[in-house]
Amino acid sequence: MSSLLYVATVVLAAIRWEGYSSTSQTVSELIAIDAPTTPLVVPLFITYSLLVYAFGVGIWRSAGRKRALRFAAVGLVGKEVLGLVVTLFFPMHLRGVEGTLTDTMHAILTGVGVLFMLLAIGFAATAFGKRFRLYSIATILILLVFGILAGLDGSRLTANLPTPWMGVWERINIFGYMLWVVVLTIMLLRIQDTVAPDDSGGRSNFGSVGS
Repeated sequence: MSSLLYVATVVLAAIRWEGYSSTSQTVSELIAIDAPTTPLVVPLFITYSLLVYAFGVGIWRSAGRKRALRFAAVGLVGKEVLGLVVTLFFPMHLRGVEGTLTDTMHAILTGVGVLFMLLAIGFAATAFGKRFRLYSIATILILLVFGILAGLDGSRLTANLPTPWMGVWERINIFGYMLWVVVLTIMLLRIQDTVAPDDSGGRSNFGSVGS
């Protein structure tokens, strides 16, 4: 639900902002100071974060002896805690407006959030079988490659220069991560259906699931 809400929000907001280009502009610009889409996007992003927090708590409670899943839960929630802080307190300015401390903090916290995201993917990759591990590694590689491409356009964004593909690079990263979350959810549900409840009140125990 969180992934679907996020993707729908980004697509809808881009449609409602006349002149906005999903190809060349970033998602952060949809919540920028004085952006016309901020009143729509911010409440939906808050809802998205709350859904991720609930998901993270669910993973933690279901992890059993799988410590890797607990670390993955921390990564998922940590990323969205920082994301919510950025959304509420450190939005960037629109292009052409001189940057301030809020722009600097936006960039720093977003970068730290990416580290939490990689932490979540990396630890979750060890909790299931080989196919999910390879898929997670491929996701990390995609995030690194397209993250670098988007980062190279960062200075051009700051200087208010054209960034013809920055939106594409960023959305490949975002939607790739959202897809990984969906696949992780499917894996968790499949394992939950096949593992008998333990003695702690019915929570699934992933400790005996093969890595």
